Amino acid sequence: MKDKNKRNYLDFVPIKNPDIEYQTDDGGQVTLFIEWKGFYHRIAQKFFHRPRVSDIQLDDYGSFVWLAIDDIKNVHQLSKELDARFPKMEKSLSRLIKFLEILRDNHLIRWKGEK
Repeated sequence: MKDKNKRNYLDFVPIKNPDIEYQTDDGGQVTLFIEWKGFYHRIAQKFFHRPRVSDIQLDDYGSFVWLAIDDIKNVHQLSKELDARFPKMEKSLSRLIKFLEILRDNHLIRWKGEK
């Protein structure tokens, strides 16, 4: 019988990618800056006029979560902070998990202990 993954998603600790630069405006909105490097990205930049650096503006929820990630808090602690900050938010835990999955899929964060 196969061993099942016994880790709980709520115990995962997100860690920001140190290569990702970001800035926060006066209203608390976060903008992430992603630099596109590599051979194929250079071709796209030259021939298809793609930008070398893309900026991604996060909404209120995303900005709050991004700023709350401190490489120590796990998903459960982040969800409690999110609930305290936005008490009327529906399905906050599932939205938080989906947001963190999107960040991880795009290499903006990784999980602690992951290579």
